[in-house]
Amino acid sequence: MPSDLHTHTNFSDGSFSPEELVAAAKKVGLSYLGVTDHDTVDGVRYLYENGLYETGNLKIIPGVELSANNPDHDIHIVGYNVDIYNGNLLEMINEILEARWERFSKIVENLQANGLEIRETDVLKIAGSSKSVGRSHIARALVKGGFFKTVRDAFDQMLAKGKPAYEPRYLPEVDEVIGMIHEAGGIASLAHPKLVDDDKIVESLCGKMDAIEVYYPCHLPEDVERYSGMAKRFNLLVGGGSDFHGTASRYVDSLGDFTIDDSLAEKFYRES
Repeated sequence: MPSDLHTHTNFSDGSFSPEELVAAAKKVGLSYLGVTDHDTVDGVRYLYENGLYETGNLKIIPGVELSANNPDHDIHIVGYNVDIYNGNLLEMINEILEARWERFSKIVENLQANGLEIRETDVLKIAGSSKSVGRSHIARALVKGGFFKTVRDAFDQMLAKGKPAYEPRYLPEVDEVIGMIHEAGGIASLAHPKLVDDDKIVESLCGKMDAIEVYYPCHLPEDVERYSGMAKRFNLLVGGGSDFHGTASRYVDSLGDFTIDDSLAEKFYRES
């Protein structure tokens, strides 16, 4: 049976509610599902607090995807099996979310300064109930407003690092993120290492991690082989997932399009 350790709900920048994500996972026959929203555990808490955690053959792995500070590269670290009620983790998340809101307003101002008449309310309609408002929501609002054809175009021309509307934000340091994941009882895994865009940095990070996302939709066979080698060298768990957001503009169109073997996923699972 297949599994997916990297998915998002509408509590961050996904378009599926937690219930819809679980229903889709059961429909395609997943055995393990990692719910790993950006900078929030609210989606996982929603499942737990509403009695939706017991899902028969589907086993849910609670997680959170946190960004770490680096001036030139995007470093994302997924914490698996974190205590979703850990006070210090929630405090770190709140600081990150506050910084997200500040950046959101600045990016909208930058877009307006570049002649794109988009309003904060346009983005908030896209974000819905999400507290974790980010560039993906802004990009989708830009597409809806007819400014760009795709989310990728919006990033490539306006929102990515070095582009006219980009704004930096507060991010905790790598060691802080890993330390907090460990304090919350979790497994720290380096997400989509190819997207870090510098394998020297990836290797240096491997010495700090518990796991690495070897299998990812944009990883070519040679990438898988290279990151598998790093995992073996640094004695890391081998993970992977689709990074499913529920929109066709991401790497996969549907949940179940990209999966990993259960034998890998089960090593990330703990009985609740």
